[in-house]
Amino acid sequence: MIKYINELLLPFRSCFTRQAPYEWFVVLIIGFMLRSNHLGVTSVIRDLALNDRCYESLIHFFRSDAWSLASLRTTWMQVVRKAAPLLRVDGRFVLIGDGMKQAKEGRRMPGVKKLHQESENSSKGEYIFGHLFGAIGILAGTPQKWFCLPLFINLQDGVKTIWGWCKTPDTPEPPSHVVQMIEQGFTTAQVFGDALLLLDRYFLSAPALERLQALHHVSDVRMHVVTKAKANVVAYERPTKKFGRGRPPKKGKSIKLKDLFAARADDFETATVTLYGKEETIHFLCLDLLWGQGLYQELRFVLIKRGDQCSILVSTDLTLGATDIVQLYSYRFKIECTFREMKQVIGALSLLEQVHA
Repeated sequence: MIKYINELLLPFRSCFTRQAPYEWFVVLIIGFMLRSNHLGVTSVIRDLALNDRCYESLIHFFRSDAWSLASLRTTWMQVVRKAAPLLRVDGRFVLIGDGMKQAKEGRRMPGVKKLHQESENSSKGEYIFGHLFGAIGILAGTPQKWFCLPLFINLQDGVKTIWGWCKTPDTPEPPSHVVQMIEQGFTTAQVFGDALLLLDRYFLSAPALERLQALHHVSDVRMHVVTKAKANVVAYERPTKKFGRGRPPKKGKSIKLKDLFAARADDFETATVTLYGKEETIHFLCLDLLWGQGLYQELRFVLIKRGDQCSILVSTDLTLGATDIVQLYSYRFKIECTFREMKQVIGALSLLEQVHA
C-alpha cells in the first residue's frame, strides 16, 4: 500500500517549486487518510504525533506561493486518467457535476450566503446560511459497482464580494453557478478527452447551452450533456419552409411535453434497462425537438414511464440511443453518494475550507 501511495504522489512533485512544500503536501495527504476526527489541521497534527509548532507551518502551506491549485488539479486528473478504471461510453468518459450546500453557523464568513435547499427530509430547513460548492467527478470502478471519483470542487456562489476586492474596470463579472459547472466540465474534458457530462435538471438552461457551444468553437474536444427536464418543459418542432418575403421562422409549433404522455401513449416503446442496480421495464418515447427561448437548439428528449412515474430526460448528443440516455442518467446519483461520504464519513470539507479561507 505504501509503495502504491508513493507512486500516486510522486507526479505531484512537479507542482511545487520547493521540496519543503511538497513534503508538507505528503504529510497532509497521509494525515487526511489516518486522522480519527474531522477537526481540520489539528486532527492531522494530533494523529501523526507532530510537534505543536507544525500547526503554523501547515496553515502557511495553504497560502504558500510555491504551488498553485490549478497545477495540482491538472496533475490529479492526469493521475486518475492513468491509474483509475474509468467507464467509457462510445469511447467517451462519463463525468458527473452537481452543486453541494454546506450549512455554516457564522453568517459573516467569506462566501456564506442565504441558500434555498430542496429536500424530502422534514428536519432540514427550507433556507440555510452556508457555502455553495460546485463539484465535478468521473465514473470509475467495474460494471458491478461504479462510483463517482471526485476530481475537483470549489466555491461557486457567494464570492462576488471577494472577486470585487481585486476587480478592475476590465474584469468581467463572474459567471453564474450553472455556467461555471459547464466550464469546469469542459476543462476536465480537455484533460481526459471527449466526454459526457451528467447534470441535474437545475442545469438545463439557455446560458449553459450557449456557453457549451462557445467552448466547442475554440476546441476540438467535444462534451455533451445528459440531464433532466422540468415537468412543464416546452419544446418546438422544426420550422416549416417559408415562401415569400420576410425572415424565415426559427421555430415551429410549440409542444408541452407532459401532454404527450397521454396524447401519444400508443407510440411509446418498451425496453428493459438496468437502473440503480436492478433490471426494470420502461416505456419511452424519443423525440428530437428545438428548445430554449431565443436559442432553439435541437435536443433529444426521452419521455419515460416507469409504473406511475413519468420523467423527461434530455441529451445534447443526437446520436445517443434512448436506452443509453436512461441508463446514463441513472448514474448521476453516484455523486450524491460521494457528497455523503465527503460530509459524513471522511470530513473532506474541513480541509477544503482551509484552501478557501
